[in-house]
Amino acid sequence: MYSAATPMTRLFGGIGAALSHPEFRNYWIGVSVATIGRWMLKVAIGWLTWELTKSTIWLGIVAGAETFPLIILSLVGGAVADKIGYLRIMWVSQMLIGSLATLFAVLVWTDLITIEGVVVLTIILGSFEALSGPARLSIVNSLVPKKDLSAAIALGSATYNVGRVVGPAIAGALIVVVNNGTVIAVSALTFFVFFVILLGTHIEEAHSKSPRSLNLVSDMKESVVYVWNHAGIFYLMFLLGATALLIRPYMDLAPGISVNMFGQGATGMAILLSSTGAGGLIAGLYLAQRGETRGLTRLVTGSFLVSAIFLILFTISGHIWLAAVALSLVGFFILLGGISSQTLIQSVVEPRVRARVMSLYIIISWGVPAIGALIMGWLADFVGLQITLAGGGVLTLLVWLIIFRQGPKLSTQLEAANES
Repeated sequence: MYSAATPMTRLFGGIGAALSHPEFRNYWIGVSVATIGRWMLKVAIGWLTWELTKSTIWLGIVAGAETFPLIILSLVGGAVADKIGYLRIMWVSQMLIGSLATLFAVLVWTDLITIEGVVVLTIILGSFEALSGPARLSIVNSLVPKKDLSAAIALGSATYNVGRVVGPAIAGALIVVVNNGTVIAVSALTFFVFFVILLGTHIEEAHSKSPRSLNLVSDMKESVVYVWNHAGIFYLMFLLGATALLIRPYMDLAPGISVNMFGQGATGMAILLSSTGAGGLIAGLYLAQRGETRGLTRLVTGSFLVSAIFLILFTISGHIWLAAVALSLVGFFILLGGISSQTLIQSVVEPRVRARVMSLYIIISWGVPAIGALIMGWLADFVGLQITLAGGGVLTLLVWLIIFRQGPKLSTQLEAANES
């Protein structure tokens, strides 16, 4: 079970408390390794796509190929996880992802890869991740007690953004010094490391108290109805969706932004993505140290506004390093809102539908940006990336003006999670 808190575990606020639980600590190490590998793979695929096509449209297509399966399969993954447990799905998915990345590397090394092959392999990769994503988020509830949940979720998100900084930096260097195939091969190794750590993870699965019968259509419908009828969760999901559609697509368009807006190559792309990750890392560490749900609704609403402002400033920065500063602030406020939203949702959602509701969170957070990237990539071919991205920021400001008054009305409901 969970370890008792000591004064030492509180040295860094909630961070020490979360890491005092051995099962969570081991899981966190595995996630850290795999996250760096995942970002290395993402950067390598993006740059490979640009080298093969020199097209922002293809960048959008590949981004869609990776995350479109999230829209189709995440709800399935959530429904299965709620019935059979989290670890089984994660074991299988990490092994399959590592194997697929190995195949990807071999095809690149042998010059057999084509843009069509990139799309197909990316779709398969996205499918494996979609099936395991809800379990990966939901399992945190089984690794720490409720009182440390906020810190554990925030630390996990901070770790994700360490990967977003370190992964692109490593990938950018290896692409220049060696090649894309090597980057992909190293990323494959990280997934196998996570798989081994998962084999040694032991938790009490909530599914053991539930019937094993599985009606996917009914189970998925129940989660959608649950979110629709829960005013607080619906509000958070709406803001997440608007952020995903109007602001976050710049990440998938980073290769084109680096070349067309700043005259840079793979190094410029790594700078932009790492800057975003650095901002997100600071946001995650801040929330992990903070370690409580009080005030998170206000942070979600405010972050939605400020991230749009800094995206607009990014589009008029005119210099790669000024752009990097702006994107670090965009990354900070996107993650401040995203982590706070996930914490609030996991705190108030009923355990029986947790994985399915988190599957909707994944669909919105990772599937919708792909749709946005596809739309923005297409628009950018006509009006340019600068105008397209700035337009997304302006639309976000308009949405905020319509919705922001709802936050204070819902804060009591969302922040009333017990600290037991």
